[in-house]
Amino acid sequence: MQSVKHTLDKTPWWLVATIALFLLLGWHIIADESYQKIANTLSQGLLTTVGVTFAAFSIASIAGLFIALAGFSRHRIVREMSRFYIEIIRGVPVLVLLFYIAFVGAPEIIKLYNWSLQYPIEQGWLEKARTRDFTLLWRAIFALSISYSAFIAEVFRAGIQEVSKGQIEAAQALGLSGWQRFRLIILPQAMRKILPPLGNDFVAMIKDSALVSVLGVQDITQLGKVYSASTFQFFETYNVVAFMYLVLTLGLSLLIRGFEYYLRRHDRQK
Repeated sequence: MQSVKHTLDKTPWWLVATIALFLLLGWHIIADESYQKIANTLSQGLLTTVGVTFAAFSIASIAGLFIALAGFSRHRIVREMSRFYIEIIRGVPVLVLLFYIAFVGAPEIIKLYNWSLQYPIEQGWLEKARTRDFTLLWRAIFALSISYSAFIAEVFRAGIQEVSKGQIEAAQALGLSGWQRFRLIILPQAMRKILPPLGNDFVAMIKDSALVSVLGVQDITQLGKVYSASTFQFFETYNVVAFMYLVLTLGLSLLIRGFEYYLRRHDRQK
């Protein structure tokens, strides 16, 4: 009797409820013809959603790492610039930044490009860029990258600060250069602390990628919006939209939890 109670106590009921919800929605999509049609239509935007998220997150991670490292610079101006960027970007909503980059930043970037490459353009070696060449898809990716780079920079900063100063000083005593200390000592240890919050930011970005639909990018949300408006099947359409996002976010969350469990187990075995 006690073993049954122990099993019930240990059962992850949230996971059971999630699987039940998945099965319910999945059954509707398989068995109902109208749900099948909606799923086929929205699946065309699935690749765009995944592509936008991966591209934006990759750029944001690289930028976030450099911004975090700038925060540890010996030069005060560089440190202050890093903090200024993080505080300003974190304070602006993603949607506002999306509109700002799409309709204000993009034309200015094109002007800067044409101005900086004025000589090769006049010589005919390069073509003059036009604002429309900077597609809405790339403007959306650029905006998401800028927005999340500030959050990811804070994740990197916190992870790097967790590394023991004693180990860094020991590496200095061994004569390792700054790059060697970062690559061999700091980054491997910091990554253990960084990966879980970084995974959370990735999940959050999948959800925020739905905001790109306001620019007309053909992702899951935009296709759902167009389909429901033309067929008036709002309930069915947004059920499928929610199902697709849940597959992406919960699938990724479970992968992250599995990886965290693997890291903890690996640490205990050391």
